Amino acid sequence: MAKIIPFKAVRPAKDKVALVTCRNYEDYSQAELAAWLNFNPYSFLHVIHPAYTNAQRISFDKRFKGVALKYQDFKKENIFITEEKPIFYLYEIKNKSNSFTGILAATSVNDYQNNHIKKHEDTLQYRVDLFKDYLKQTRINTEPVLITYPDSTEINTWINLKKKAEPLYSFSSTTKEVHTLWKIDTESDIDWIEQHFENIPNLYIADGHHRCASAEILCEEEKANKNKNLDYFLSFLIAESNIKIYEFNRVIRDLNGFTKEEFLEKLEENFNIELKEQELWKPSKKGKFGMYLDGNFYALTFKDTLLKSVNNSILSKLDAQILYDTVLQPILNLGDLRNDERIDYISGKESVTEIKSAVDNGDFAVGFMLFPSDINEIKTVADANLIMPPKSTYIEPKFRSGLVVYEL
Repeated sequence: MAKIIPFKAVRPAKDKVALVTCRNYEDYSQAELAAWLNFNPYSFLHVIHPAYTNAQRISFDKRFKGVALKYQDFKKENIFITEEKPIFYLYEIKNKSNSFTGILAATSVNDYQNNHIKKHEDTLQYRVDLFKDYLKQTRINTEPVLITYPDSTEINTWINLKKKAEPLYSFSSTTKEVHTLWKIDTESDIDWIEQHFENIPNLYIADGHHRCASAEILCEEEKANKNKNLDYFLSFLIAESNIKIYEFNRVIRDLNGFTKEEFLEKLEENFNIELKEQELWKPSKKGKFGMYLDGNFYALTFKDTLLKSVNNSILSKLDAQILYDTVLQPILNLGDLRNDERIDYISGKESVTEIKSAVDNGDFAVGFMLFPSDINEIKTVADANLIMPPKSTYIEPKFRSGLVVYEL
């Protein structure tokens, strides 16, 4: 069963919410970051990126202390207000092509430890430790873990009913998204949603594996403090049919010493190759891959005879694993896909022209386009306690920082 509880949130004052909330600061260019911080004194970027002009010259310890101090300033200035009691929220994000609605709640560290909250990605220990230190020093979390649950007619009906009420917030962002937040604060509604999630045996992490791992470590480190908030972490729970899964495409800086002709000859051992010339081609089903090389697009189809010979393991059937096993590792000599500087990743949300530009500019020699995984692949891997290859999925929605703060 899945245990979720309401939490006593800190959130922006209603008249300032559109000014306060922001994208993840890593999504901003330096010019954008400077502009927002110079001209918007209410931006949450001031909290999560203090002393931005010399951020590269200060230690993480000083930076995290700066976050904590600036956050307290925002509270003293009533930019942030504290909810009167623990509650849930409904949160909707709408853009021109998609609409996402989910429940903001606190989910159980114990469920994560007991594998009732399942993972499909590996974590890097230094990133886990860094975010744990951030949580420990700042005592705030405003980046919920994106968690999916199996579609439920009852929960969907309940959500649609609650969305008819007057929202707490409804505002537009400069990325042309509309963000709407509703309070779920009656005792009957809180009990109803808690009980319905108790009937769900497993939840699945879509995005936020490092945040889960960091929350677990901090919970164990401070267990003696008996701080109930540390037993839970902030989550955005969304039905699995309501997430959008994109692929991560690969661009590689060189051909590992091969000429173009030699490289194509190597590829022919495992793929049927079709020249697409200037057609902006990308795969439309599993087992097919796009490639951009030396000014031309190619369609690569994994050979049927080889597809049948692939062993029955779950991972070996993933397109990202097939590309690694047949091209990236044996031909291009790429080992550690997380840390090798010869490879980079472009999300499938971006146009295929981004890959073309990266290669045409000379920064990379070849680009590969993959077909995105689906939720069933992710769940199958997670249920088998396996890990997908690095950068297998880019999943939306992305939460807006500063909208809701979970204090530790």
